[in-house]
Amino acid sequence: MRNEYQNKLETFYGDNKRMPTYSEMLKLFGFKSKNAVARVVEKLIDAGLVAKDHLGRLIPSQTFSEMTTNVPMLGYVTAGFPATVEEELVDTVNLDDMLIKNKPLTYMLEVDGDSMIDAHIEKGDMVLVEKATTAKDMQIVIAEVDGEFTMKYFRNKNGKSWLEPANKNYKPIYPEHSLNINAVVKAVIRKY
Repeated sequence: MRNEYQNKLETFYGDNKRMPTYSEMLKLFGFKSKNAVARVVEKLIDAGLVAKDHLGRLIPSQTFSEMTTNVPMLGYVTAGFPATVEEELVDTVNLDDMLIKNKPLTYMLEVDGDSMIDAHIEKGDMVLVEKATTAKDMQIVIAEVDGEFTMKYFRNKNGKSWLEPANKNYKPIYPEHSLNINAVVKAVIRKY
């Protein structure tokens, strides 16, 4: 049961960012009756993979969430001269543990614009950010400057703060009235 049904649930959850309804599980598992779905759900609950919320809807358990964010680590690959590599399972990496230090303060934004391309952040990329009110010089931040939001390098020298783009076609932004840090960029995610 674990492999077939859990894999289908993980795929559905990954695609939809939610657990399927009983009706959706009928199709997902290829069942003809909701009783068959109910039996599988009970086994998944007993195994600690899913739970039910106060309305009786399925929600992923902590165990399920950990399983869906663990990715196998198979070794190293050279970025220099080609070399032979043996593929072996070295470990697993939990993406949440690797990327998210403070979950309640972390969120994602989609990048629009090209002012940070020299920092390898392009339109369509996703940035993982952590809410903050302060930043160090040269950290990439989400900031409000004079009432408008942008992502730039935060610069602070001799008591003066400004925002600096990573694209020579844009000029630094010096605040006329206010510059407030809202978040610090922690990771960039790009799909190919």
